[in-house]
Amino acid sequence: MKAFSGQPSEWNKLVSELPNSHILQSWEWADVKAIYGWKPIPFIWEASQADNSGGGFIVAAAIILKRVVPIKGFSARLCILYIPKGPVMDWKDQGLRHRVLNDLQRYAKDQRAIFIKMDPDLVLGTGIPGTEEQRDSDIGLVVKDELMARKWVFSSDQIQFRNTAMIDLSPTEDEIKANFKQKTRYNINLASRKGVIVRPGTLEDLNLLYNMYAETSIRDGFVTRDESYYRTVWKSFMSAPKSDNTPFALPLIAEVESEPVAAVFVFGFASRAYYLYGMSRDAHREKMPNYLLQWEAIRLAREVGCLHYDLWGAPDEFNEKDSLWGVFRFKEGLGGLVIRTLGAWDFPANPFFYQVYTHTLPKILNLMRLRGKSQTKRSLEN
Repeated sequence: MKAFSGQPSEWNKLVSELPNSHILQSWEWADVKAIYGWKPIPFIWEASQADNSGGGFIVAAAIILKRVVPIKGFSARLCILYIPKGPVMDWKDQGLRHRVLNDLQRYAKDQRAIFIKMDPDLVLGTGIPGTEEQRDSDIGLVVKDELMARKWVFSSDQIQFRNTAMIDLSPTEDEIKANFKQKTRYNINLASRKGVIVRPGTLEDLNLLYNMYAETSIRDGFVTRDESYYRTVWKSFMSAPKSDNTPFALPLIAEVESEPVAAVFVFGFASRAYYLYGMSRDAHREKMPNYLLQWEAIRLAREVGCLHYDLWGAPDEFNEKDSLWGVFRFKEGLGGLVIRTLGAWDFPANPFFYQVYTHTLPKILNLMRLRGKSQTKRSLEN
């Protein structure tokens, strides 16, 4: 394990070429997090004889985000560490896996961290549990058992969605569309007949997009960050230099008679497109603009060479009581395959403070959510 000292483009290239790569391990995502109190620290692992790979080249990588946690009454400067959707590596390689986990545990202790959290994009299985489509991954279950043996714990704070739905973009457009549910195809055609037009967004649309996103959050009851955060994320990825290994973002805006009524943000990195943000207004909802938006997002992802479209989020529990159930039914209509991943796991480098932190943090987050919701409402009123 050693610090990475190359350029951002070099980092993105090496990460995009490793197994289980993800946009949250891109340099641009780390730059955004740096603005909001995290210190990104990129590390690489080179092959060794123990990995049966000959040595010399990079076989694993991880940007570790570090945040200092001041605790009143204690002089020690503790911190928390987080690897969003990483480490990026071949998790089937047992020797490499042990090296990386040993190094991460040692690093967490050396940094006097309360804990280190990771949620690698490691598949536990596909398909909805209990259905004919369910398929489990042997390596996912092996890693899960190894983590428990090493005293990692399944985190009570799952930062990212544990499950998602993925659309394979390798078939033709007609074949992809044929895999949609009949109602989805009907609504796409309905939107076109009713005059819904989809256009690409620009930086000049960011104010419009945030207001629409804030309106959506209040209507649907989900929590948002402050406006500056979204503007930073959107602008950073929309303005990134165009190259094969640079992540990108492009908003698509649905309009009815030149009135914006819905939008999606399509992000892309390492041959995968991501549906990270969606928003809509109450106006003209009967014209089904969201269905046409997703179809155009799929077409865009294929045009730029992506092989998969990640619909970003599926329920933890696949039943109607889950808060994501309604959104998932919409995504299910697009023919997405359910992907179940390992989720976030914590290594409590300081078990005492880990207990304090994990009992206190949920109360703080609840207060922040209430405060964020009221701030969003005020921003729309002004």
